Amino acid sequence: MAAEIWEIVFMFIKAFAVGGTICLIAQIIINITDLTAGKILVYFMLAGVVLTAFGAYQPLVDFAGAGATVPISGFGYLLANGAIKGAERGFFYAVTGALSAASAGVTAAVVFSFLAALLFKAHTKPN
Repeated sequence: MAAEIWEIVFMFIKAFAVGGTICLIAQIIINITDLTAGKILVYFMLAGVVLTAFGAYQPLVDFAGAGATVPISGFGYLLANGAIKGAERGFFYAVTGALSAASAGVTAAVVFSFLAALLFKAHTKPN
């Protein structure tokens, strides 16, 4: 029983270390460049796609689990992984594979955003 608990704790530590490192890199980029947040998000998503294409992101996912899949680079990994698996069946499936792989996450984001919009009143932040 104690070994199982330590295995779970170690899993959390690995996820926190990898996810935290990805966030640390993003924060350093924010601090030392004039890039907008949108551009940084796109670069990180594209980095996930490129690293997946070269086979470098899957070992990170295997090691850290949610620590690698939850950050925005994990979304790039998800899209690329879906396209790669779809491409095994043909060109059309390469396009739809990426969309179907990401559909659950995108749908959840849209549904929960809609529910939040119904529950809360939008207002601008005072300066």
